[in-house]
Amino acid sequence: MMMTQSDKADAAAAEAHPRIDPKTVFGWGVDADPENDPTWPMRDRSKDDGSGMNWSRPSQQQPDVEVLRSVEHKVLPAALGTSTPPRGLSGVLRRQAFRFSESQWGHWLLLMLADRIDTVEGLVEDLQRGRVPNPLVETGVVPRARSREAAAAAVIAVGITVTAAVLLLRRRR
Repeated sequence: MMMTQSDKADAAAAEAHPRIDPKTVFGWGVDADPENDPTWPMRDRSKDDGSGMNWSRPSQQQPDVEVLRSVEHKVLPAALGTSTPPRGLSGVLRRQAFRFSESQWGHWLLLMLADRIDTVEGLVEDLQRGRVPNPLVETGVVPRARSREAAAAAVIAVGITVTAAVLLLRRRR
């Protein structure tokens, strides 16, 4: 039988850090005894149903778009973010990421790559609509009130850079 990467990591962790006997650790489980509850009187355990929760689950939001779900969770949370459903190449990568466990690097690396690709897809979408993005204002680096000055400075900086590059290329020839 072949061990997965997670199995190998678990075995290495168990070897490096042997199990701790809770009875030997001072203060371990201090709040396990209801008679010695450090949260009393703020939390009244007499109203608890034994599950540790004394609230009823809110009604489930019905998603109208695709919602990606972790393999660790069987039920969706009561409230969902539906403003940005997965789309394009970034959506394909996100769907692939959710095939992995949250404890695996592949899950998070694919999600980070999908975020980067989604940024590029958003820029392309803006340009297709005829809207030139202003990343300095949109990311909050420059306040909107100073955005004209920032745009002018960006145009000047790009102009200087292009001019310098052209001059350097001519000089080499």
